[in-house]
Amino acid sequence: MNTTKLAYKRVVLKFGTSLLTGGKEHLDLGIMSSLASQVAGILSLGAEVVIVTSGAVAAGKHKLKDNRELNSVPLKQVLAAVGQARLMQVYEELFEKHNIVVAQALLTKSDLSERTGYLNARNTFTNLLELGIVSIVNENDVVAVDEIKDAKFGDNDNLSAMVANLVDADLLLILSDIQGLFTADPNSCHSAELIREVDNIDSTIEKMAGGSASKLGTGGMSTKISAARLATASGVNVIITDGKQTDIITRIMRGEAIGTRFIPSATKLESRERWMLSGLSSHGHLTIDKGAAESLLTHYKSLLPAGVTDTHGNWQRGELIDIYADGKHIGSGIANYCSEDIQSIKGRHSTEITQILGYSYGAELIHRNNMTLLNHRRPNVAGQTI
Repeated sequence: MNTTKLAYKRVVLKFGTSLLTGGKEHLDLGIMSSLASQVAGILSLGAEVVIVTSGAVAAGKHKLKDNRELNSVPLKQVLAAVGQARLMQVYEELFEKHNIVVAQALLTKSDLSERTGYLNARNTFTNLLELGIVSIVNENDVVAVDEIKDAKFGDNDNLSAMVANLVDADLLLILSDIQGLFTADPNSCHSAELIREVDNIDSTIEKMAGGSASKLGTGGMSTKISAARLATASGVNVIITDGKQTDIITRIMRGEAIGTRFIPSATKLESRERWMLSGLSSHGHLTIDKGAAESLLTHYKSLLPAGVTDTHGNWQRGELIDIYADGKHIGSGIANYCSEDIQSIKGRHSTEITQILGYSYGAELIHRNNMTLLNHRRPNVAGQTI
């Protein structure tokens, strides 16, 4: 894939309700068609895309012709359940015109806070991205109710930040109906100025956010700032701007300065590798042979059971472990199998996993996207280092 024309490779796009409805009481198919076309364009240039979408409640409200105020949790859940089906139908039809396959992912906060749930979600998204499939993500409002606060993201702005962290995105692009962060409310203050760049989200920035959610949405500017803080701490660039601008996704992905950009407070390598290689969270280590070490260090391949010679320590699936070769610590990663399972399948071919264990979590003991190696920079799909 040719990615030389793109400033970012892996992007999480967050589409707000106000954008998808165009300020109306129903989904605006013209706006959604334009967004789908832009996504198709950047995919053709080698981008990898995940979409976090709002709009289910609005779609359900229109489908049921329900004019009641959205002041009860059960009503919102009913509208979300009905609207989510309609929302996915629209996305599938729009992307099908560009021969793009979409996948639906409904998440709750508890899905990502639990170790194996996080690993399962990360592996699924990684595989979908590698296949060129666009994931359409929304919160599972049918089970994530306001009363169960720990199970709920609260709004799709914060969900988008969590997903950007989950997939190691280069950019989180939050598209709404406002051009970006202003020094004051532009609707009431004519002298309000657009802030082009933010390198530190402090109390001054938080005060500027103010603002409230739209009538059909849940996230105002304050939730977008909260999402930006979470994403930038994980090394992700964040841009907030008006999604109705002409070719906005394409222009931003090409590097054009539009809206408000929030600069990462740490690089992805710093935040992720520092944790993985620190040894503070390691639950053990495994040793690999010379051939496996060469495969990892030279070609950045996933670690397969055939190259493992021994295990040391006890760990569960989804926990961090270290990788040793020739007596040296060469890297760390998140295990797809517990220590007992790896001890049983070490040195064997991946095709034998199911026969030996009676089940399989995949061919890889540690997937390359869940692995960090010492003194090594992994190549991207175009062969360039990142």
